[in-house]
Amino acid sequence: MSKNSDNNSNTVEKEAANWKSELISWVQVIVAAALIALFLNSCIIANSQVPTSSMENTIMARDRVIGSRLSYTFSQPERGDVVIFHYPDDPTGKTYYVKRIIGLPGDVVDIRDGGVYLNGADTPLDEPYLKEPMETGFFGSLHYEVPEDSYFMMGDNRNDSWDARFWDNTWVKKDKIIAKVLFRYFPFNKMGAIQ
Repeated sequence: MSKNSDNNSNTVEKEAANWKSELISWVQVIVAAALIALFLNSCIIANSQVPTSSMENTIMARDRVIGSRLSYTFSQPERGDVVIFHYPDDPTGKTYYVKRIIGLPGDVVDIRDGGVYLNGADTPLDEPYLKEPMETGFFGSLHYEVPEDSYFMMGDNRNDSWDARFWDNTWVKKDKIIAKVLFRYFPFNKMGAIQ
């Protein structure tokens, strides 16, 4: 065997080893990235799409949002927070909703004359995020007393929102709140923080 054929054989073996090494390196990177993404999505962030117009103009139909799963680890949900939660009328727990917290534990919520009145107040809740004034004529006045460890949710598009006013199970328990919505990330031309 000539020296030249030995060199060619060594070069082919080295190239094959380099190719295998490169492939293993890429597989390791992809697996690590998948594990990190799974951890982030399970423990740190929540990703959700809003399929309807119920939160317009804050979040438009088909917008995608990111929420923090850690927001309520050391604090309580606050009135006005936009949250991702398990829809209380779905026994499987697989349906996620995105709505705004209106009633806190122990609150008395009255809806009348197009406004939301809290705890016997004479003036309605200031809600600059609403798409348009709420029409209440078709269901008249509504009265809710929020139980402890529960929240009353409504959409910002009150005239086109399937929210706590219509659910069989009106309240969302704290342990059913998945995350506080932080920002919209899709479509890209509408990226921004959610207020």
